[in-house]
Amino acid sequence: MNVPSRLVAISILLATTATVHAQVLTERNISLDLANRIAGAAVQACADKGYAVTATVVDRAGVVRAVQRADNAGPHTVGASERKAYTSASARNATLAMMEAAQKNPGAANLTDIPGFLLLGGGVPVKAGTDVIGAVGIGGAPGGHLDEQCALTALDSVNNL
Repeated sequence: MNVPSRLVAISILLATTATVHAQVLTERNISLDLANRIAGAAVQACADKGYAVTATVVDRAGVVRAVQRADNAGPHTVGASERKAYTSASARNATLAMMEAAQKNPGAANLTDIPGFLLLGGGVPVKAGTDVIGAVGIGGAPGGHLDEQCALTALDSVNNL
């Protein structure tokens, strides 16, 4: 076997070996139907308390799956709800807890510098068992803690269907 033939044979052998060791991940993710149900339940939960809000639901990667904006919700609530949902999905944590940690821990204060993050209450992970499959973000209630309450109410109502 000449040198070029050996190089080709070695290249094929290495390429074949490399593909044998490749791994494929299987991840759980939120469906469009569930995202729409959560968004609707969140807007309704806040409406029941007199708050006009926007609810955004993102998938596990932080990509928008559903948005619902209540009548009379301010235009700023759309962006705020999306950023809260993205932050929660990305960090796999509630944004209110993240905000409180950043206020108390100087090392966590830099979280506000991450592009797209919004450390205000109202972003809550959506879980299937222990897997975070997305997040819901709400903006528009008169306080992030109230946004979070509406998100938790919505998740609870969807889980009980």
